[in-house]
Amino acid sequence: MLNYVFLILAIVAEAAGTTLLKMSEQFTKLVPSIASLVCYVASLYLLSLCLRTIPIGIAYATWSALGIALITISGIFFFKQMPDLGAIVGLILIVSGVAVLNLFSKMDIH
Repeated sequence: MLNYVFLILAIVAEAAGTTLLKMSEQFTKLVPSIASLVCYVASLYLLSLCLRTIPIGIAYATWSALGIALITISGIFFFKQMPDLGAIVGLILIVSGVAVLNLFSKMDIH
């Protein structure tokens, strides 16, 4: 169960890093630039910890899909970037696909 906590924290750190990357304005602002890099390093480290027991395909699919969803939410709140119907449908399909993968996959770590 702790490995899923690591995965969730990795997802949050990656989404924060990407939000800060946008705020860094192409690395021209020092504080968001450094914070973005710190978040990315933390995210990758936490992802590596969860890979001890979670299969890489499932972990990466979950990390990617939930990261996309969080970034979309971040874009709405911080940058006023409203997703259109196509984006919303796409996000629902991505998250649904990862839910199916997590619920029904019999993948095991070797």
